[in-house]
Amino acid sequence: MKRYVIERNIPGVGRLDDAQLKDASATSNAALARLGGKVQWVQSFVVDDKTFCIYLADDEAQVHEHAALSGFPASKVSEVRSVIEPMTAV
Repeated sequence: MKRYVIERNIPGVGRLDDAQLKDASATSNAALARLGGKVQWVQSFVVDDKTFCIYLADDEAQVHEHAALSGFPASKVSEVRSVIEPMTAV
């Protein structure tokens, strides 16, 4: 599977409380279940008016299918070409 970064423009998402974030996670998980394992959600980073999500999928179309099923926009989808971290320098 390929790794993707999904930028979702969601005004006010950074002000959601824990219960609302839990509901959003449940909605995403339900969409993932409908896709039968074709897409995997790794994690999301929530900022003021966006989320940046890390997903695994065979292709970008599957990421967009999840977005359609979940109702969460996939404003920009970028395939990860490589990953670097502090230990890359060693």
